[in-house]
Amino acid sequence: MTKPFLGVSKSFTGRPWVDRLDEEARARALAIVQDHGVPDIVARILAARGVASVETPAFLDPKLRDLMPDPSTLVDMDRAAARLADAIEARKLIGIFGDYDVDGACASALLSAFLRECGVESLIHIPDRLTEGYGPNNDAIRMLADKGIGLLVTVDCGTTSHEPIAEATRLGLDTIVLDHHQAPEELPAAFALVNPNRLDDLSGLGHLCAAGVVFMTLVAVNRELRRRGFWKGGTEPDLMGALDLVALATIADVVPLKGLNRAFVRQGLAIMRNRSRPGLRALADIARLDGPLSAYHLGFMIGPRINAGGRIGDAALGARLLTTEDDVEAARIAETLDRLNRERQAAEVAMVEEAEAQILARAGVGADPTDRVLVTTSDDWHPGIVGLVASRLKERFRRPVFALARNAEGQLVGSGRSVPGADLGRAVRAAVEAGLALKGGGHAMAAGVTIAPDKIEDFRHSLETALTAQVDESLSDTGLSVDAAVTARGANPDLIAAIEKAGPFGSSHPEPVFVLPSHQVIEAQDVGQNHVRVKLRAGDGAFINGIAFRAADQDLGRALKEARGGLPIHVAGQLTVDRWGGGERVQIRIADAAPADKTR
Repeated sequence: MTKPFLGVSKSFTGRPWVDRLDEEARARALAIVQDHGVPDIVARILAARGVASVETPAFLDPKLRDLMPDPSTLVDMDRAAARLADAIEARKLIGIFGDYDVDGACASALLSAFLRECGVESLIHIPDRLTEGYGPNNDAIRMLADKGIGLLVTVDCGTTSHEPIAEATRLGLDTIVLDHHQAPEELPAAFALVNPNRLDDLSGLGHLCAAGVVFMTLVAVNRELRRRGFWKGGTEPDLMGALDLVALATIADVVPLKGLNRAFVRQGLAIMRNRSRPGLRALADIARLDGPLSAYHLGFMIGPRINAGGRIGDAALGARLLTTEDDVEAARIAETLDRLNRERQAAEVAMVEEAEAQILARAGVGADPTDRVLVTTSDDWHPGIVGLVASRLKERFRRPVFALARNAEGQLVGSGRSVPGADLGRAVRAAVEAGLALKGGGHAMAAGVTIAPDKIEDFRHSLETALTAQVDESLSDTGLSVDAAVTARGANPDLIAAIEKAGPFGSSHPEPVFVLPSHQVIEAQDVGQNHVRVKLRAGDGAFINGIAFRAADQDLGRALKEARGGLPIHVAGQLTVDRWGGGERVQIRIADAAPADKTR
């Protein structure tokens, strides 16, 4: 049994704290320091995440030229690239059918911008979440055909769209699918279907988001056009300059930050520092982000605002924002998305409260949920927000959660979020194949589904059967993994700069957790939407500010407020730099806290 970090066997949230580095990882960290001269804190972060000494230089400086494979390794890539090149040469109007999330908006904008630089017009259609649902539909395809498109390209969708793609074929349209969602054995009869997660694809690129797949496709198309002499006497598109969109989609879609994805994000963040894309610049301004954008900003401040359009407003707003070259239009769209995001936040709070009450009522008064997969429903919930509700409930109950709303046809439609090790997408596909769900699919960590109301209990039972063992294994790992301890005085911008060398952080490469040992809570107050802001003082008199998000009515928030002016406590969380107002002040995003007397 690993000795608890700082002796914390039960924190205020009921978790033990464990050192993320075991003996083997500590040996790796020492080797990284000795072999490469990196700071000890960077070595600890890398070693704790499985990076070996020999891998360190490439990991710290991921280069696209080293990690970018030949796009032709993807099944159907050459066929897709040739067909797109034909349409470009013929100056055909191309229809782009995208998803209504950040990945879909970025993928659509990537393709549209490339076509524009080729002198080809395109029409982007993003379906309305409420009236059209996810993925291509016959009415939208007929609408695009009526507008004269000569080729249909679906991005971030289409892998399971048998009937809509058949409809496109009946209308005389070839369809190219550029997607990354998990694929069934039987694929739709598209002209080309490029998806690293199709069962016959051996590229090893299943971790890419849809924008990453589109980027690789554009590399292949550009190469094909170059081979045909299309660019003779002209200038090729700046594909590297489009990596800001790939980085945004990679972070927002929570795909693993490994291999090629790390290079995409690292290069994309560097491009964002130029603030050259009007839409991203406008969103950063309205979110009051002064300094360079980080992966955290993309995931928690930029991404949610783009998603707000698809959730409760005009689903096409995100794609329009990312494609516009007009500063005035960008500012107008950004303001609309910001307003919608605030409305979304308010609705989400009420829905989460109702869903929590459902779960606890099912468990019984004072009991913890015994279901390994939680399924909540309501006739009154907004279908565009149920995915966020599922995510919040997953964080609280640490098990997969579905939140479902009733649509106009009386069906239950919604989203699920999972925990590491529990493959939700596979379980949903099995439910569809068994006739327990009308349609559905997704990833291991997130899935969407449509269910007939009379099948809800059968669906719930099928998830329990499929995922109980995986969820039990996940629940057994309850500890908070800690990377190191640091004092308020030591938490300075230089430390943050060193930590960032090991980034970017995200899925499969978690942000480091640090503990501030024996710090006194000087101030603690509720702020914003259920957050708790604190001021901490170390024993040497140094101060640091902190914030615990969505914790005001939780055990953590209550404990922080009760500790105000009392005995010192240990505080755990992620260190960040607050640049508001032009200064640089390190603060901690509080994930947990514990008594400092080690008696708990």
